[in-house]
Amino acid sequence: MAETAIETKKRVPHHKELIGIVISNKMQKTIVVEVTRKKQHAMYARVISIRKKFYAHDENNETHPGDVVKIEETRPLSKLKRWKLKEVVRKTALVPDVDVEAGTRLTATANSEQSAKGEKSAKGEKPAKSKKSAKSETSAKNDK
Repeated sequence: MAETAIETKKRVPHHKELIGIVISNKMQKTIVVEVTRKKQHAMYARVISIRKKFYAHDENNETHPGDVVKIEETRPLSKLKRWKLKEVVRKTALVPDVDVEAGTRLTATANSEQSAKGEKSAKGEKPAKSKKSAKSETSAKNDK
């Protein structure tokens, strides 16, 4: 009788669970999760928010920045990783870059290269002038 009672009562490991927002997923199978908690200041009695970053293991690389996730404490997986992804609570909407003037979709590299070089937009218009060059032109007109 005593043997059956011991066998049915199994020990379930208790791990801490936290809910946070994914900040970065630039590493392979690793995400950075920011957990924010509210705490009352001891002296001033004001509610302050304390933010802390946790490195968590994401086996399938299924999360993106902005996702709300639940992470679970686990054994040390590396120098900084002691948490693993348990579930994705809410996914963020991924919005592609769109050129407003032309109404076409741009890739991130094409958009940044185009703005960095100051090239003409898709409609063939000149790029916008900086404030300094606009001021110098107006002062040159006023001097005439």
